[in-house]
Amino acid sequence: MFDRMKKMNFAEFGGPDVLQLIDAEEPHAGPGQIRIAVRAAGVNPVDWRIREGQVLGAHPTELPSGVGLDAAGVVDEVGEGVEGVEVGDRVFGEGSSTYAEFAVLSAWARMPEGLSFEEAAGYPSLMETALRIIREVGVQPGQTLLVSGASGGVGSAVLQIARDRGITVIGTAGAANQDYLRSLGALATTYGEGWVERVRRLGRVDAALDLAGSGVIRELVELTGVPQKVVSIADLGAPDLGVRFSGVAGSMPDALAEAADLISRGKLHMPIEKSYSLAEAAAAHIDSQAGHTRGRRVIVV
Repeated sequence: MFDRMKKMNFAEFGGPDVLQLIDAEEPHAGPGQIRIAVRAAGVNPVDWRIREGQVLGAHPTELPSGVGLDAAGVVDEVGEGVEGVEVGDRVFGEGSSTYAEFAVLSAWARMPEGLSFEEAAGYPSLMETALRIIREVGVQPGQTLLVSGASGGVGSAVLQIARDRGITVIGTAGAANQDYLRSLGALATTYGEGWVERVRRLGRVDAALDLAGSGVIRELVELTGVPQKVVSIADLGAPDLGVRFSGVAGSMPDALAEAADLISRGKLHMPIEKSYSLAEAAAAHIDSQAGHTRGRRVIVV
């Protein structure tokens, strides 16, 4: 008799309505892996992109499939060859099918003191993405980075990492999020008509990141002067304009270690926009796709 658990699943690609909460066999940790009792799972745009069937080379999907990559919880199984972690440890990291009561992680780190499971679950993918695109765009301390669509999870992380590294950030977001961007150390302005001139008045731009995919690649190239100083994670047409589209993940263990360091030093904090139950995963995806998020959305198990 196999042990059973609750798990969010989809048997066909499509909209949020394809998500179903099912009874499934519990997974087990293989070599180099750990299993956690999931306390919270991060909600990321990649989750609904995979559910829709978008072709994402880093995440090939076989149906039926679970949902979710990020999670925080308590270690309850340690795979062969794994050292430095024990049953009962509180960890956060990346795995597969994390919208579930139990999940297997392939990369993890111990949770810093004082961090809740909900907060921790929101960090893995966005920190890996934020660190990767800052590296790829080549911005250096003392320079100015423009972030288009700066108030979401990745943008919030980019702003705080940049501030810690001595990089000035100009961030664009909706009118309701201007004070939020300023609280993270950014020079803030709204998008919409005239935004390029508003950015110019705030200062020279050395590099730029497109996090929202709102059709601004040409303007970002204009502001930086060359397409090589622009990176997008949201506009699949960016390469047509000579701009790098960044979609292949770097080192998750390194990202988790840096996240833990920044959090422990009080240099990184990610607000939780909204929490959802496992059964509310479809609503979480609808809200994530709508954008305008301030910080993170998480599933609480």
